[in-house]
Amino acid sequence: MTKRDRVLRAIRKEPVDFVPSCFSLHFPKEKNSGEAGVRAHLDFFRDTGADIAKIMNENLVPSPGMGSSFPEAYADVRAFGRDADFIVDQIDFTKRILDGLDDEYFTLGTLHGICASALHPIERSGIDYEKARDLQLLSLREAEGTTLSAFNRIADGLCGLVEGYKEAGIDAIYYAALGGEPRWFSDEEFDKWIKPFDLKIMKAIKEAGMYCFLHICKDGLNMQRYRDYASLSDVVNWGVYEVPFSLEEGRKLFPGCTIMGGLRNRSGVLVDGSAEEIREEVRSVINGFGRTGFILGADCTLATEQDMGRLRAAIEAAQDMKEEI
Repeated sequence: MTKRDRVLRAIRKEPVDFVPSCFSLHFPKEKNSGEAGVRAHLDFFRDTGADIAKIMNENLVPSPGMGSSFPEAYADVRAFGRDADFIVDQIDFTKRILDGLDDEYFTLGTLHGICASALHPIERSGIDYEKARDLQLLSLREAEGTTLSAFNRIADGLCGLVEGYKEAGIDAIYYAALGGEPRWFSDEEFDKWIKPFDLKIMKAIKEAGMYCFLHICKDGLNMQRYRDYASLSDVVNWGVYEVPFSLEEGRKLFPGCTIMGGLRNRSGVLVDGSAEEIREEVRSVINGFGRTGFILGADCTLATEQDMGRLRAAIEAAQDMKEEI
């Protein structure tokens, strides 16, 4: 059974010889683009032995200009499509990585959801993340029409990125959803300002014939906000320990979806565990959830400084739980 076959069977909730795995991290700046970025990805996939080759995306929606003033600057966020420079760069980068892989891998391209993508123009104008979140919320509350028009242009553009990934030959898109934290949006605001655009882009993924891996980002979330996302998701991943929201709770909230996760990403055995502690944790996670409809992973991206030996130990622990099918 190839890695790709194993993941496809997990998505379809069919028996697998062992539970497949998917992990990712943000590579250091000098290794996140160009030839160095291609090599860093390929080395990571081969060194870890994971089944899914997840391609990171550091090509972000541009700012109207350094020092732009929001909410007014949202009016200057231009429409873009498949031919936008940052999308062309991401697809070219993706193709170069795919060219270096054999057909054994299941491939996954990263797409930042509407909330994060609409933050990028603010952050790239020189504003830090927390302040950018404040400005985005202020823009929506005080200049709703202007801001939502920009959101709509961004969402349409991200559908162009979906087209590019399809053209490149990617199996699935990792849709990184943001905005579920009650500290930023009320339930009503989320339903009005975030959810429609998320679902629009996720629908484009499905219509393009690709699988959709929904990643629900950050901690302290109201997970119920994502209940309606299940119909457009094939695999769902969230911060089991960060939110917190257990694997079993997720299985109930997202019926029909394969679940991905089970391990902490910035603490726990992947950070400071012994080989035996890692094996025990992985066995406990898999035995607790079951082998069907499950992909071993982490709450979110691993630290850039992740110890590869510990990560390999976790992946090998899942592989050691092999059964004949």
